[in-house]
Amino acid sequence: MPDVRVTFFIATIVAAAALGMVIGSVFYFIAKRRKEKTADGDTQMGFVVSTFHELVAKLKEKERELQVLREQAEVRAGTVESYNENILQSVPSGVISMDESWHIVKANAAAERILGLDAGALEGKDFREIFPDERMQRPDRRGESKHVTVSGKRLWLGYSLSPLLDDEGNPLGQLFVFTDLTGLKALEGQAELRKRLSSLGEMSAGIAHELKNSMGVIAGYMKLLEKKTDDSMRDTVEAVSSEVSVMDRIITDFQGYTRSRDLNVSEVNLRELAEAAAHGATSEDSGVEIEVDVPEDLSIEADDVLLRQAISNLIRNAAEATGEGGKVAVKAEPAGDTVKLSVSDTGHGIGDDILEKIFLPFFTTKEKGTGLGLAIVQRTVVDHSGDLDIKSGEGGTTITITLPVKQNS
Repeated sequence: MPDVRVTFFIATIVAAAALGMVIGSVFYFIAKRRKEKTADGDTQMGFVVSTFHELVAKLKEKERELQVLREQAEVRAGTVESYNENILQSVPSGVISMDESWHIVKANAAAERILGLDAGALEGKDFREIFPDERMQRPDRRGESKHVTVSGKRLWLGYSLSPLLDDEGNPLGQLFVFTDLTGLKALEGQAELRKRLSSLGEMSAGIAHELKNSMGVIAGYMKLLEKKTDDSMRDTVEAVSSEVSVMDRIITDFQGYTRSRDLNVSEVNLRELAEAAAHGATSEDSGVEIEVDVPEDLSIEADDVLLRQAISNLIRNAAEATGEGGKVAVKAEPAGDTVKLSVSDTGHGIGDDILEKIFLPFFTTKEKGTGLGLAIVQRTVVDHSGDLDIKSGEGGTTITITLPVKQNS
């Protein structure tokens, strides 16, 4: 579609040409009428009056033609503006225009949707307050960056910032275009995690097997020592046996984390599974209230045993974080072709420096933890083609698992 100013320019040229034709016609008409009237013997005054009336009539006719042209130009201008607005609002990427002082002049619907804001909420705001990352404020730059919305949602954005110019190349401000890459990054992360797990499993399976054999031999000898040692050494032998048991458990967990597993998929009722996981995660005297809020008829295709272990692990961690008198909430709800299951606690939250590490194998803040519990949970979720998200603050922590309703065959 042509530019609005071009349309008005064309209309102006047409109007000027029409006016020139009118003026030329006037002079020609006056000369012709003068000759005709003189030949007929009309008076000079009659000639002038008659000529004036005819001239006015022709001018009104040309005025009507100019009015039509002006209305057509306005319609075309409105059509162009509406068309450009439709394009802007239909683009799936966020588009934000700013003036030279970095205040937002216009933002399309995609920008507001990606950032989780109401319509018109961005206009008039300082761009640098919405996007405080200095890398996003460098003109003529493309890049990717993490971004936290005002609601606390964590996004990964791909963006470009370029000067906004008028038709003559004069600067008007800046144009910021961005796309939500969060889902794509999650898929890349899952693919990378699968690759790492595969490599780690191949490398460590043999090592873990040999260590487990050695631990079995040590445990056997320690049982013999327990029978033959006197009371003075019994505490020492028991301490060594206890540490051997801890090492054996770590190796077993590690084998479970790295081992390639085939899912035994069946239809699983999530309410029954969540209640069973909650029952087995804590003791009755733990002092922690566990609330299960899952629809009775909510089912998915999954490995019952692995998924129950994963949810039980999350509930156990949440109960330990919240402590006696605290509360753990297990909720699930359908979300299109997926189901979102969350485990929330009322604990003290997790610091940002720890949050990014909690799913790493052998990373733990617990005195007697192995650092494999959440790593195994993540492995189970990935094996089910799901996604895992964590949010934490002073009011507690929420871990949300997103799983497909049906597994790909």
